[in-house]
Amino acid sequence: MDLLEAMKNRHSVRQYKSKPLEPEVIFALKKEVKACNRESGLHIQLVTNEPKAFNGFMAHYGKFSGVTNYFALVGKKTDDLEEKCGYYGERLVLAAQQLGLNTCWVALTYSKIKSAFIIDSGEKLCIVIALGYGENQGVPHKSKPASAVMKVDDQVPDWFQRGIEAALLAPTAINQQKFSFNLKGDQVLAKAGIGLYSKIDLGIAKYHFELGAGKDSFNWA
Repeated sequence: MDLLEAMKNRHSVRQYKSKPLEPEVIFALKKEVKACNRESGLHIQLVTNEPKAFNGFMAHYGKFSGVTNYFALVGKKTDDLEEKCGYYGERLVLAAQQLGLNTCWVALTYSKIKSAFIIDSGEKLCIVIALGYGENQGVPHKSKPASAVMKVDDQVPDWFQRGIEAALLAPTAINQQKFSFNLKGDQVLAKAGIGLYSKIDLGIAKYHFELGAGKDSFNWA
């Protein structure tokens, strides 16, 4: 499947089969992680065969089961860390979907296992993404109307409409969808709303918007 198909088919999954990732899948994921880190300056790491992070009370409270693989989104403590983690984390999410895997963004309901990944000086763990072979494919989330997350001064171009529709497919914390896209000419200004993890959500939504609209159709303001 291409990225647009992956975006439409991908839904959050919390229950996973006890099926290990194949070597070729791990290789493909690590290759994409390396590309994301090179482009972003982040320190994202793929953790495999590590059951402790999702074996505590909070994980069970969050209805997670069978999670032994995850991305640890680590980066330097900068003002744009959360947005970058959202953008590049979602890039990895859709790459995983293309490989036949399922995923779930996880902010609180996991345990931080310090031996599982590296946090260098000046860095922090921003969020993790559970991944593996799901017991199911998840279900689509409810979305706001497009008019609630966009602002235009004139007619809505087709590319902008496609971008908004793609952004509304993006996963957000407790399905808040607290982001907005404002269009002036070929300039798009994306803003995060107020709420938990809204900057991460904005990064995810911006990646979706780019996929839907096409990078060549506009410039970020």
